[in-house]
Amino acid sequence: MRKTKMMLLGVLLATAGATWAAPMSVSTGIQKYELKEFNADFTHFTLGDTVPEMYRTEEYNIKQWQLRNLPAPSAGSHWTYMGGNYVLISDTEGKVLKVYDGEIFYHR
Repeated sequence: MRKTKMMLLGVLLATAGATWAAPMSVSTGIQKYELKEFNADFTHFTLGDTVPEMYRTEEYNIKQWQLRNLPAPSAGSHWTYMGGNYVLISDTEGKVLKVYDGEIFYHR
């Protein structure tokens, strides 16, 4: 009887462990942090939207993008931080080009 209980307990623990295991992600590297939409300043943004003027200023320009594990900004764009996310925007129009979850900072 004791052996049966121990085996049952083992099966239950193994099943519970499988339930809590992280799902396999198809995305690898920094692609798993890429977003198509986000919220900031009580506003919903998607790719192509225009960000508020303040995010286009020098104060919000992230120059040390490498330290945050971000790819190099393309010519005519810069990284900014909005609502816990890193957002690549065009310099002239402030259009959202790419978005990464802020957790990318911890990517190793």
